[in-house]
Amino acid sequence: MPLSPLPTGVVARATVESPVGTLYAAATPRGIALLEFAPPAGYDACPSVPRQRWLAQLALELAAYARDPHTRFDVPLDLQGTPFRREVWRSLSEIPAGRTVSYADIAARIGRPRAVRAVGAAGGANPVAIIVPCHRVIGRDGSLTGYAGGLARKTTLLRHEGAMPGSRIHG
Repeated sequence: MPLSPLPTGVVARATVESPVGTLYAAATPRGIALLEFAPPAGYDACPSVPRQRWLAQLALELAAYARDPHTRFDVPLDLQGTPFRREVWRSLSEIPAGRTVSYADIAARIGRPRAVRAVGAAGGANPVAIIVPCHRVIGRDGSLTGYAGGLARKTTLLRHEGAMPGSRIHG
């Protein structure tokens, strides 16, 4: 699978620690534009500036989340995508820690109950792991469905948040 491109306008990058290991982050002047499990194409060409204000805030908030999964993320985000994807990501951001929903639930929340597959695709394209908590989305039947970081990481995050459903795992 080819690496995704670096978001537009990135001025700094850093690696940050999370409950599921090292993540790759990138910031624009507007906020965090990337928080991924693997570096995107072009990542190394961007300057490493761990103390850049959004990256420094991100590191502090992820450390707080590691201690308390109900920590609120306040770091500004620069979510780059279509209006539909940004709408889905905003809805995903409203899922509280310790809770899970299905893609059908998200589709209904945004007023597009028939767009379940498109909502799933938007979730799969989420550029900001953990903060936009697509790991909190499970199958309608309660099964764990795919996750860009892998089902082991999804399981770890859901256990960390106290939301591990007792159900089947689907890759």
